[in-house]
Amino acid sequence: MFKYETIAEDIQSKILSGFYKPDEKLPQEMELCRQYGTSRITIRQAMELLVNRGLITKRRGSGTFVKAISGGSDNHESFARSQQFGGFTRTEEGKKITSHIHEFMLIPASWDIAQRLQLAEGSFVCYICRTRLADGKPHVVEYTYMPTDFITGITMEVVQSSIYSYIEETLKLKIQSAHRIARAAMPTEQEKLWLDMGEEPMPVLEIEQVAYLNDGRIFEYSKSRHRADCFELRTVSVR
Repeated sequence: MFKYETIAEDIQSKILSGFYKPDEKLPQEMELCRQYGTSRITIRQAMELLVNRGLITKRRGSGTFVKAISGGSDNHESFARSQQFGGFTRTEEGKKITSHIHEFMLIPASWDIAQRLQLAEGSFVCYICRTRLADGKPHVVEYTYMPTDFITGITMEVVQSSIYSYIEETLKLKIQSAHRIARAAMPTEQEKLWLDMGEEPMPVLEIEQVAYLNDGRIFEYSKSRHRADCFELRTVSVR
């Protein structure tokens, strides 16, 4: 871990613990330089990382402030972690997470999938279709495509647990960011069964995502279709 990342993690922990309060102004750059024994460049890198995580905001002429996160929940830690793209296992931390695997195979990428993953059409990709459950209740059906040249060694055991944890802890790759589109839709008949929706006319929230490693490589294209009563989309816009 680089020094600016260590500093960002320390400041983040202070924000999440309440040491720095919402809307509180953070110490000035030079004070942070003294506290952490480092350069202004390193402090600026740490601040940019926290801005990207949605935890702080810069106000021109005033300084840097802790962002006041709203949205009906006081679980700021869970929200902050969601900005790091920890996947379903992390966002539902504290619950027993299980998966029902519907499909797990290598398939040749269609033109559309190849474009999303920036691969040649026909390249083999890992395709995973699974329903994720929290404490035994189905929350989301995931349709996931991953390249096989650097996302390697995925097994049924990995698919049944956390793929993101496998990528970071076993493959030692750093997940950085994702581009997402959210839309409302009606579930298919199959999804109604997987999500245990019965005959109630309930929509799903579909999240279409292209996810990136810190070196810019795309490691995932996916669509996840969430039960509307089990999902809350919370975002931070950074300018």
